[in-house]
Amino acid sequence: MFQNKDDTVYEVLQKRGVSRRDFLKIATITTAVLGLEYTQVGRVIAQLETKPRVPVIWLHFQDCTGCSEAITRSFNPGLASLILNDVSLDYHETLMAAAGHQAEAAKKAIMDANAGSYVLVVEGSIPTGFGMTSIGGRAADDILKEAAAGALAIIAVGNCATFGGIPAAKPNPTNAHGVWDLVKDKPIINVAGCPPIPEVMTNTIAHILVLGTLPELDALNRPKMFYAQTVHDRCVRRGFYDAGLFANSFGDDGYKAGYCLFKLGCKGPTTYNACASLKWNEGTSWPVQAGHPCLGCSEPGFWDAGGFYQGQSALIDVPGLTAAAGAAAVGIAAGVGTAAANAASKHRAEQATPSQVPADDKEKKS
Repeated sequence: MFQNKDDTVYEVLQKRGVSRRDFLKIATITTAVLGLEYTQVGRVIAQLETKPRVPVIWLHFQDCTGCSEAITRSFNPGLASLILNDVSLDYHETLMAAAGHQAEAAKKAIMDANAGSYVLVVEGSIPTGFGMTSIGGRAADDILKEAAAGALAIIAVGNCATFGGIPAAKPNPTNAHGVWDLVKDKPIINVAGCPPIPEVMTNTIAHILVLGTLPELDALNRPKMFYAQTVHDRCVRRGFYDAGLFANSFGDDGYKAGYCLFKLGCKGPTTYNACASLKWNEGTSWPVQAGHPCLGCSEPGFWDAGGFYQGQSALIDVPGLTAAAGAAAVGIAAGVGTAAANAASKHRAEQATPSQVPADDKEKKS
C-alpha cells in the first residue's frame, strides 16, 4: 500500500494490517531490545505513534559492501521489519534502482527537503590522497562533507568507516580515514566491526528512530549498549583462560578440548564487542565458539596490530585520536594489567597437574 514519507511508524504498520495489539507487542519488544526499562514502554509507543519515519542516506566509499550484506541478515523478530522497512531509506547505492545523474539528483533533493532531520550512514573509509576515488568528478571527502552538513547524526558502520580499516593499513596508499577524522561538527556514532553484528547496526538505528537521541557512547564513540564489555568477558572459553589452559596450535589436544585460544592470537581480552552474547546467524555461533581466535576487528588499527595468530601480552595499539582523548593513557594501564594477568595464567598453566595438561604439552615438558 502507498506510504507517505510523513507517515509515522504506527501509520505505516496500520496500512500493512498490523493490529493495535500487535503494535503494542512491537513497541514492547523494541523497548527491551534497546535495553530500556519496562517503564519506558509508554515513551516508545508515543514516539512510534507521533514521529515520522527518519530519512536515511547511506553512502559507500572504500568498502567491500560487507556491512550492507550483514545488515540484511538481522533476525530480531519484529524489529528487523520495523527498521529495514519503515525507515525511509532514500539513498543506498547498492539497493536502489536509479544510477548516475538520476541518483545524484535524487540524493540532492532528499538532502535539501530533509535538511537537519536525516540520518547519514557511511560505509567504507574515505580516501583523501590526491586523485584517489573521485565519483562523478568529485573527491570522496567533498561528497561526505556535503552530505554530513545537513545530517541530524552520522552512523559510521564497519571498521573502515569508523577507524579506516583495511584501506588505512600500512602503508595506507590512498591516505584513507574514518569519518570522525574528517567531520568534526556533527554527532558521530561508530558501529565498529568487520563487518559489525547485524543487530548492532539495526538497533543503533532503532535507538535514533524511536527515541530521537543518540545512544550513550564510549571513548571511541561506540554505543555502550554493545561495546561496554570485552569479547573476553563473556567468552565460552573464559574458564580455561582463568585456569591457565591454552591451545598451543590448531588441532592439538588443548584445541580439541576447547581450551583458550589466547596463545593462537585471540584478541578477545582487548576487543570490545557483543559477539559472545549476540552471536551471528540468528544467534547460532561466533568465531571463538567455532574455533577461531578473535581478530579484534572492532578496534582501531586492528589490521596493523601484530600477527593475527600470534599471542599478545599487552593491549592492542590504540592510535592517539583527538576524539578519544585520554584513551591512550587508559590503554597503557590496561595493557599492564593484561600482561600481568597473562603472566599469572602462564604460571598456573605450568603448575597444572598432569591430568590438566594436553598431551603435546606433556611432550614438551619431558
